[in-house]
Amino acid sequence: MQDEQGAVAEASARIDVLLAAMCERMLAGGIEHPAADAELILGHVLGESRGRVQALAIMREEISSTAAAAAVELTEERARRVPLQHLTGRAPFRSIELAVGPGVFVPRPETEIVAQFAIDALQLVPDPEPIAVDLCTGSGALALALAHEVPRARVWAVEKSREAHAWAERNVAEWGDDRVSLVQGDVTELAAITALAPLVGRVHVLVSNPPYVPSNMVPRDPEVRDHDPELALYGGLDGLDIVRNISRSARAFVVPGGSLVLEHAETQGRAIRELLTADGWRAAATHPDLTGRDRATTAVR
Repeated sequence: MQDEQGAVAEASARIDVLLAAMCERMLAGGIEHPAADAELILGHVLGESRGRVQALAIMREEISSTAAAAAVELTEERARRVPLQHLTGRAPFRSIELAVGPGVFVPRPETEIVAQFAIDALQLVPDPEPIAVDLCTGSGALALALAHEVPRARVWAVEKSREAHAWAERNVAEWGDDRVSLVQGDVTELAAITALAPLVGRVHVLVSNPPYVPSNMVPRDPEVRDHDPELALYGGLDGLDIVRNISRSARAFVVPGGSLVLEHAETQGRAIRELLTADGWRAAATHPDLTGRDRATTAVR
């Protein structure tokens, strides 16, 4: 390890050379496409955008030994498969950037299509102040995307984990614009969450990225397996325990004609459509993400 750190440090006088050495170290750690991570790490250290780092590399600009050492340290952490977002403390999601770290699920790009379905449904609501609820909000990504892109909406976000709630609280303070209400509570006991009682029969869009990994299917990626909280990952033997609960108990909150949007694994669409239909939801349909994998199922109250 010391030899590897020294090799990176020795190559760090110029930004382009340092980036190449950072990529080599991360490749050795099993990260297949490290260029973006290297540029984002260095951008974090320098307080510059990724595009600016790329420009500085092209111009073969030099970097201070202090900044280079900081980049080397973060590169070593990333090579040990610590999530990039934990190292920078930020995670981009659609048009916002969230604070994240240990104890909260890092929002993924594939969830952005889930947000889009919810945003589209919310924008079609004729009410001047439509209401949305995000269950299992985690960092607050879905709730804040809805509020940010549908400025007339009021959004409630529910999270059980104290650690994740703390991260969501930070993000709501930064991005909520006083239109996002954060509630700590268990989605399996929605009726007991007093803060939500006034919303019964009034919600226009209900969205959730719930835990949906089957309990016997441990994720392969160390970033997920070792760093995302188990509470945000596992949803029982078939991964659908929380989905079943949402389908049954959250229906009472949604107005007739209101929308439900759920994220799930690519193999779960059919099972979710069937359970939603059995619980009285209408027009259940499954939709792919940008990679062509089934990612979201929508339904109408």
